[in-house]
Amino acid sequence: MMKKICIFLVALSLLTSCDDDKIDPKFEISSTQVGMLKKTTTVKQLDSIFKNDSMVKAEKGSRYLSSSKEITIYDKKGEKLLIMEPIEGENPDATIESVQIIDKRYQTASGISSDSYFKDIKDNYPISKIENTLSSAVVFVDSLNAYFTIDKKELPLLYRGNTDQKIEAQNIPDSAKVKHFWVSW
Repeated sequence: MMKKICIFLVALSLLTSCDDDKIDPKFEISSTQVGMLKKTTTVKQLDSIFKNDSMVKAEKGSRYLSSSKEITIYDKKGEKLLIMEPIEGENPDATIESVQIIDKRYQTASGISSDSYFKDIKDNYPISKIENTLSSAVVFVDSLNAYFTIDKKELPLLYRGNTDQKIEAQNIPDSAKVKHFWVSW
């Protein structure tokens, strides 16, 4: 009898631990969604999706964001979660074009988040291309409709301040921290 109880408890703990590894759908990222945002979500739907959070739209004509159409989402504690850009800022029927992932609770099925390292990305997703910009390496992962920026300070000196040098995956250290994580539809 004691043996059956032990087997039952072990099986129960295994089942429970598997559930802990599951990502909360509210924070899951895939090629067609970021949390509760879908590829087809419109600006007018954001109020209901983020009804428990705060939504701040960039003011038109702001001295800092004169042409921005950004929408920033904050949680109840005032922590920034996401920054979104709709296709057309003034149109409530416009869909969301891109989402910057700020909060590390948002993650892919493989655990990639804004708090990840280059090794996490390359070990879990095929890298489609890498672009060399003035201050960053931009790593594209087409299977996620995502791109990640890595500060050039994380790269060997050869690539810093040089936009002509081609950057390959092997040129980026595994320990390079993700600076920005974007999903773009």
